[in-house]
Amino acid sequence: MNKAKREEIFRRLRDANPNPTTELIYNSTFELLIAVILSAQATDKGVNKATAHLFPVANTPETLYALGVDGLKDYIKTIGLFNSKANNIIETCRLLIEKHASTVPQDRAALEALPGVGRKTANVILNTAFHQPTMAVDTHIFRVANRTGIAPGKNVLAVEKGLLKHIPKDYLLDAHHWLILHGRYTCVARSPKCGQCLIADLCDFKEKTV
Repeated sequence: MNKAKREEIFRRLRDANPNPTTELIYNSTFELLIAVILSAQATDKGVNKATAHLFPVANTPETLYALGVDGLKDYIKTIGLFNSKANNIIETCRLLIEKHASTVPQDRAALEALPGVGRKTANVILNTAFHQPTMAVDTHIFRVANRTGIAPGKNVLAVEKGLLKHIPKDYLLDAHHWLILHGRYTCVARSPKCGQCLIADLCDFKEKTV
């Protein structure tokens, strides 16, 4: 795929959705961090349902830490891997209180040092909360990048680097949200909705659906 095609793809995505954002519901950077940790191998809808009950009770490192692991589990038990997530979140709260003055750090190394926070989660926080031009590659973005030809790669890191290299700078800040939404609702895994796709004519996918 050439530069002109990529430019046109993101121009169309921007025109269709000028202000894209995450579908996770949050009111602070800390709430976003907790929601993203919970979202691993879970749906945003499921996370939002749980945090709608959790955040009114505990939405700071101190109040959430005070719940303890067992107390937190009561709120997130509908989410996959809730046992390990509860342990990670409580330990993350402790570290935020003790090492970061109860604030979410703005650099990758400090974020990735928190339990339950890997490269993808750190990228989401850096992009969504701190407006850094990062690319959090989940299954949707990995699929879209490869299927369309925007930035094909054999693994997540290769796709991340390809996207950062090839996406025009003017679109990079919001590209993560455009691509994830496109993969979630249009360029879906089993039967992509090519007939409804606004970039179908620019896409390299050879097995387009009607």
